[in-house]
Amino acid sequence: MRKLITLMLGLALVAPAQVKKKIIVPSGGTSGPNFPPGLLVEDTLYVSAFIGFDSKTNQIPASFEEEMTNAIQHARDVLKAGGMDLEDVVSAQVYLTDMKLFDRMNKVYLQHFKTDPRPTRTTVQVSSLADAGRGAHVTLTVTARK
Repeated sequence: MRKLITLMLGLALVAPAQVKKKIIVPSGGTSGPNFPPGLLVEDTLYVSAFIGFDSKTNQIPASFEEEMTNAIQHARDVLKAGGMDLEDVVSAQVYLTDMKLFDRMNKVYLQHFKTDPRPTRTTVQVSSLADAGRGAHVTLTVTARK
């Protein structure tokens, strides 16, 4: 019996604590039923993918560069709500509907992610984006850590 109690106490001491998750929503934003804009887990913030729609018109701008800038700004808004900024981003994933847009995307990306070392990044081409038929060409998701 004594060994069993000792074993149970030992297991209780090494049992992992439940990780606390906090939903992060930027000012004026909402959390969707399927996923939050951001999820803070300890000191790491996971930002959901954002297309580059114009916040005022809810439309995709005619300029790809503006679309990419908007996608970065949407991510930045979530980062700010979580007490972080682009300098805290450690990883970025960029999804393009046409890899011919890579150089244009990269130019805008480098204007916003200026701090060395820059985040790790994955860029892939996809056939389409979940954009409710608005014609988006890019979506961006990031992970940041304080």
